[in-house]
Amino acid sequence: MTEGIRARGPRSSSANSVPLILDIEDFKGDFSFDASFGNLVNDLLPSFLEEEADSGDGHGNVDGLANGHLRGQSTPLSSAPFFPEVDGLLSLFKDACKELVDLRKQVDGRLNTLKKEVSTQDAKHRKTLTEIEKGVDGLFESFARLDGRISSVGQTAAKIGDHLQSADAQRETASQTIDLIKYLMEFNGSPGDLMELSALFSDDSRVAEAASIAQKLRSFAEEDIGRQGAGTAAGNATAGRGLEVAVANLQDYCNELENRLLSRFDAASQRRDLSTMSECAKILSQFNRGTSAMQHYVATRPMFIDVEVMNSDIRLVLGDHGSQPSPSNVARGLSALYKEITDTVRKEAATITAVFPAPNEVMAILVQRVLEQRVTGILDKILAKPSLMSPPSVQEGGLLLYLRMLAVAYERTQELAKDLRAVGCGDLDVEDLTESLFSSHKDEYPEHEQASLKQLYQAKMEELRAESQQVSESSGTIGRSRGASVSSSQQQLSVTVVTEFVRWNEEAITRCTLFSSQPATLAVNVKAIFTCQLDQVSVYITEGLERARDGLTEAAALRERFVLGTSVSRRVAAAAASAAEAAAAAGESSFKSFMVAVQRCGSSVAIVQQYFANSISRLLLPVDGAHAASCEEMSTALSKAEAAAYKGLQQCIETVMAEVDRLLSSEQKATDYRSPDDGIAPDHRPTNACMRVVAYLSRVLESAFTALEGLNKQAFLTELGNRLEKLLLTHWQKFTFNPSGGLQLKRDLNEYVVFVKSFGAPSVDEKFELLRIIANVFIVAPDSLPTLFEGSPSIRKDAQRFIQLREDYKSAKLATKLSSLWPSMS
Repeated sequence: MTEGIRARGPRSSSANSVPLILDIEDFKGDFSFDASFGNLVNDLLPSFLEEEADSGDGHGNVDGLANGHLRGQSTPLSSAPFFPEVDGLLSLFKDACKELVDLRKQVDGRLNTLKKEVSTQDAKHRKTLTEIEKGVDGLFESFARLDGRISSVGQTAAKIGDHLQSADAQRETASQTIDLIKYLMEFNGSPGDLMELSALFSDDSRVAEAASIAQKLRSFAEEDIGRQGAGTAAGNATAGRGLEVAVANLQDYCNELENRLLSRFDAASQRRDLSTMSECAKILSQFNRGTSAMQHYVATRPMFIDVEVMNSDIRLVLGDHGSQPSPSNVARGLSALYKEITDTVRKEAATITAVFPAPNEVMAILVQRVLEQRVTGILDKILAKPSLMSPPSVQEGGLLLYLRMLAVAYERTQELAKDLRAVGCGDLDVEDLTESLFSSHKDEYPEHEQASLKQLYQAKMEELRAESQQVSESSGTIGRSRGASVSSSQQQLSVTVVTEFVRWNEEAITRCTLFSSQPATLAVNVKAIFTCQLDQVSVYITEGLERARDGLTEAAALRERFVLGTSVSRRVAAAAASAAEAAAAAGESSFKSFMVAVQRCGSSVAIVQQYFANSISRLLLPVDGAHAASCEEMSTALSKAEAAAYKGLQQCIETVMAEVDRLLSSEQKATDYRSPDDGIAPDHRPTNACMRVVAYLSRVLESAFTALEGLNKQAFLTELGNRLEKLLLTHWQKFTFNPSGGLQLKRDLNEYVVFVKSFGAPSVDEKFELLRIIANVFIVAPDSLPTLFEGSPSIRKDAQRFIQLREDYKSAKLATKLSSLWPSMS
C-alpha cells in the first residue's frame, strides 16, 4: 500500500513547482488523510525550518517573536517574506486539487461504464431465469401427468388384487365348505357311530383344528334345523331329521373331545405345566366360550374341595371348640383368614393370567366362589341370628354379642372385598355380592339393635335392684324411722348409669352408620335408636326421682304420725318429741337425697342433650323433619322427669316448712317477745328459735344451692322465701309484744333478712324488708302509730294485725284511736 500522495519532481520554493502526479491506487485500502497530506507537503516544509534556525542564530533573541511580531521593539525586521514556501504550497495545493478533479472524473467514468455493463448482464440474467422457470413449469406438468398415470395403474392393480383376494377367499371358503360338507356327511351317518370319522377327529396333534371344525359343523347344523323347523314341506322335514343325527353325533363328539381336553388340562395342572394348560384352555374356549374349563379349574382348587381347609378356617376364627368367641378374637381371626384368602387368590391370579385367554372371566368366577362358599361358610358359623322372641341371656352375651360379631364380620368382609378388587375380579361387582351376604342380617338389624338396648337396660336395672337389695340386707335392721332415707339413698340416681346408656347408644349408632349406606336410611335408623335411648333415660331418671320422692313422702308420714293433741302426759310428749326429732332427721336426709337426685338428673339430661348435639343431629338432617321430630321426642321424654322433679321440689319445700314450723313451735317462748322490765341488760342476740331455724335452713339448703341452677334455682328459692315469710307472719301472730319484745323481733328479722339475701330473690328481699318496717309498730309510742305508715299504705293491713299484738293494745285503747284514721280498724 502507498504511504500517501507524493509530489513528483525536485523540491523548490518558487511558485513554478513541478505538477503533482496522483495515482488512483493511493486511495485504495486503508486510506489516511493525515498521512497523505504529510507526504504531500513534507518536501517543501524542511527548507523553511532550516532558514528559521539560521535566522535565530544571527539575532540572538528570537524569544520576542510571537505571531510574526517583535515584542518590546519598535523597529520592524528585514523586508524579506516571513514564510517563503507559501507560494510553493499554494501551487502544490492547486495542482493537487486539479489532479483530484481529474481522478474523480476518471472514477465517475469507470462507474458509468460498470453500471452499463451490470445493467446489460442483469438483463441477460433475468432473461435466462425466465427461460429456466418456463422449463421447470413444464417439468412439473410432466411429473403430474406421470403421477396420475402411476396412481391409475396402482388403483387398477389394487382392484385386481382385491378381486384375486376375493376369488382366493371364495376358493378357500369353497374348499372349506367342501371339507365341512364331507365332515358333516361323516357325522350324519348312524346315530352314535363315531368310528368312521376322518383321521382329523382322532389325531391328538390336531385337536384344535378338530374342535374348530366340530363347532362350525354343529353351529351350521343347528341353524339348519332351526330353519327347517319353520318350514312345512316334507323334503325339508326329512333334511332336518338327517341333520338332527349329525347334531347328536357332533354333540357326542364335542362332549368326548371336551372331556379329553379337561383330562389333559387336569394332568397338566398337577404337573404345573402352564404351556399345556394354556393350550388346552385356548382350545376349550371354543366350547361355550370356555365356561366349562373355567368352572372346572375353579372347582378343583384345594380351598373349595379340601374339608381340612374349612375346618382350619373355623379354628382360626372361632378358636377351640367349647370356648365363647369374643368379637376382638373373631376380628383378629377374620383378618388373618382373609389375608390368607387374598394371598391365595393372588397366586391363583398369576396362574390364571398365564393359562386362560380370558383371565378376567376366570377371576370373576373364582372370587364369586370364594365369597359364596368359603366366606359364607365361616360367616354362617359366627353369625347365628338370635330370635327376638327368646333372645340369648346377657350372661351368654345377649343380642349385643351378635351385633358386635355382625359389625366385625361386616367390616372385615368389606375390607376383603376391597383387597379382592385390587387383586382383580373381572366384571364381578364384588361389593354388591359382599352386601348380599349380609342382606338377611341387615334387613332385621334395626329391630335387633333396639331389642339389644332394651335387653341391656333391663339387665342394668336388675343389677341395680340386686345391689340395692344386697346393701339393704347387709345393713340389717336400721331404725325404722330412718328406713325411708336409707332406702332412697341406696337407690339414688347415678350419672354413671346414664353415661353407660349413652355409651351403648354411641356403639349402636356406630354400627348403624356402618350398615346404613344411604343417608335417608341412616337417618331413620338413627332416629329409632336414639328414641329408644330417650325412653330409657326418661324412665330411669323419672323412677329415680320418684324413689327420692318416696323418701320425702315417708318422712312426711312420720311427721304426721307424731302430731299430738294438747292434753297428753309429759312422758308421752317426751316420746313424741324424740320421735319428731327422728322424723325431722329423716326429712332432712330425704331432702338432701332428693336434691342430689335432682342434680344428677340435670347432669344426665345435659349429657343426653350434648350427645344429641354432637353425634345425632347431623345424621338426621338428610330427612326433612327428622331433626325437629327428635327434638320434640326428647322434650316429651324429659317432661316426665321434669314433672317428677317439680313435685319433689314442692315436697322439699313442704318438708323444710314443716321442720321450720316445728322448730319455731318448740323453741319459741312467750317471754322472747314479752320480756319483763327487771333492769337486766337486754340480750342483743336473736332468739334461740330464730338461730335454730336459720342454722337449719343454712344446713339443709346447702344441697339445694349445689343441685339447682339457673331459673330452677331462682324459682325454688323464691317459692321457699315466700312460704317462709308467710309462716313467720302466722307464727308471730301467736305472741304478744312489748317494746323490748319488739326490739327482739327486729333482731330476729335482721337475722332472717341477712339469710334470705343469699337466695338472690328480689321479691323475697322486699317482703322481709317490709316485715322489718312493720315490726316498728311494737317499738314506737302509741301516739306515733298514725304517722308510722303514712308513706306506705300498701302494708297498712299487715301493720294493723301487728298492732293488735301490742301488749298495750287494749290498755292504750289503740283500736279507738286508730279507727278514725284507719277505718278498717273499726
